Amino acid sequence: MSRADWWELLFWASFAALFYTFLGYPLLIGALAKGLGKPVKKSPPPNPPVVSVVLVAFNEEDRIVPRVENLLAADYPADRLEVLVVTDGSTDGTVAKLRSLADPRVRFLAREQRTGKSACLNAAIPQARGEIVVLCDARQRFASHTLPGLVANFSDPALGAVSGSLEIDPAATGVGGGVDLYWKLEKFIRTSEGCFSSTIGATGAVYAIRRELFQRIPDDTLLDDVVIPMQIAVNHRKRVSFDPAAPAFDPQTTDPAREKRRKMRTLAGNFQMLAHHPGWLLPWRTPLWWQLLSHKYSRIVAPVFMVTMFAANAALAEQPLYRPILLAHVLFYALALAGLALPALKWKPLSVPAGFVFLNLMTVGGLVNWLRGAYRQGKW
Repeated sequence: MSRADWWELLFWASFAALFYTFLGYPLLIGALAKGLGKPVKKSPPPNPPVVSVVLVAFNEEDRIVPRVENLLAADYPADRLEVLVVTDGSTDGTVAKLRSLADPRVRFLAREQRTGKSACLNAAIPQARGEIVVLCDARQRFASHTLPGLVANFSDPALGAVSGSLEIDPAATGVGGGVDLYWKLEKFIRTSEGCFSSTIGATGAVYAIRRELFQRIPDDTLLDDVVIPMQIAVNHRKRVSFDPAAPAFDPQTTDPAREKRRKMRTLAGNFQMLAHHPGWLLPWRTPLWWQLLSHKYSRIVAPVFMVTMFAANAALAEQPLYRPILLAHVLFYALALAGLALPALKWKPLSVPAGFVFLNLMTVGGLVNWLRGAYRQGKW
């Protein structure tokens, strides 16, 4: 093969990898869900099980009481519900606020040292009284039907965990608008995966598991909402589903600065998960290996293919076929840079490329931070 042939091979291989990651897999899993889907047999249980809502909080004195009250207001039998709050080394008035709640359904574990969310879950979930454990965060709010909606999924004996849907207000910036589009695609993928077999992970702000299936996770785990459901799917062969009718509402819009911190941590968690659980990619061991590879791990190598595709395109610029492609390539990145530089402009020709490039830059940042050990135990 000539040098030009090698460049062509690199170009089209990179293009195919990127196409599959961001369009091909969503289309394929959507088609499989539609043609071969096995919807969860969801129905309100005649005898509602005891539910424990586990909430980890650090310095949440302003939000903890309204959040607990929101959880207690669920349309669920009061005698079948408990809220277990773990305070992770809080130094403000969070513990005092919890003590002021005069409701026997509320328990809390006050941990003196900050050890991180995963360590707190390891301590709390085995102490939960409920057959079903719902995990959530302090910032969001549930609808009154969220808890009973999650529980109804467990009428299906094949189900081991179910994720609700995180609802975020439209972004206030153009870059955030591009990220909003990504989040809509992500929810479509999760819905399709859950219908076809199992979704890869859950939404940390709203998901539920059968307590008996919980297995301890490493205390430094960054993605509890992926590792816990994956352990249930892999080790217990139970389904993990996604229920868009069980919402958690986030009061904050998609802000690029906050999204940058969150996304880099999430992507660092993907690198950590790959290092800690390489066996999950073995087809003879993990039925979900293909979804895991396509949904999570193909994205963390996407920046490499973006670079190789552009480099190959530039090397082939003298050929008539590749010259207009290179112009389109350059235009795409120019629009992305303009969108990043002018976040106030909420114009889709800028916001969509900017959001795409932003998320892939966060992948690189996540890898760097993971290698640096930026997310050590206790930093969550």
